[in-house]
Amino acid sequence: MNASIRRLLVDFTLEPGASPKNLQYLNTIEGVDLPNDYRSFLEEANGGEGFIGAEYLILWKAEELEQFNREYEVETYAPGLFLFGSNGGGEGFGFDTRSTPYKVVQVPFIGMELKYASHVADSFLDLLEKMSRSDGSLL
Repeated sequence: MNASIRRLLVDFTLEPGASPKNLQYLNTIEGVDLPNDYRSFLEEANGGEGFIGAEYLILWKAEELEQFNREYEVETYAPGLFLFGSNGGGEGFGFDTRSTPYKVVQVPFIGMELKYASHVADSFLDLLEKMSRSDGSLL
């Protein structure tokens, strides 16, 4: 995990890194090539949760990603998004895989549609940096 990400997660409860098997499995998820900064995070911290500045963030474990995307029916309601976590308050964070490099969007779980996906950051690291500076609203 790069030093910038580690610095931003000081008040975060991190899980131990994802297993090589789980990381390899992520390569098989159709249409998703996880960004390097996010993949690096998973190698050292397989998810976690806590505050980053005034924002709360829950990052899902590698082995939960496909399941949660399937259970939230992301492909049906917001095709092209790949969720990786939430704010713990009804909104998910995900990568918009329709363009490269992937942008990070915030989307409501209830009423999930692409038209409600709001661009919040240009990368995983950028999301964490914006959260650290936020006054409680990323949008």
